[in-house]
Amino acid sequence: MDKQLLAMLVCPVCQGKLKLDKDASELLCTFDGLAYPIQDGVPVMLDSEARKMSEEEKLEKAQQAAQKTEAE
Repeated sequence: MDKQLLAMLVCPVCQGKLKLDKDASELLCTFDGLAYPIQDGVPVMLDSEARKMSEEEKLEKAQQAAQKTEAE
C-alpha cells in the first residue's frame, strides 16, 4: 500500500492512526481494536466490515508497532 495513502487514512470510528498489517492485508486501529480489510488493494473503511481484534491480538499488534517505530 502506498505510504502517502496510508498516512491520509484514519479510523472512521475514532479518527486515529492506522497501522498496516501486510501479512493479514488489514489496516489496524489498536485503540478501537478493529481490523479493516484490504480487498484487491483497496481498503474497506466501513466499521460494519471491520473485524474485532481480541485483547491479546490488540496488545501484540501495539507492541509490534512500537518496536517497529523504535527501529526506524
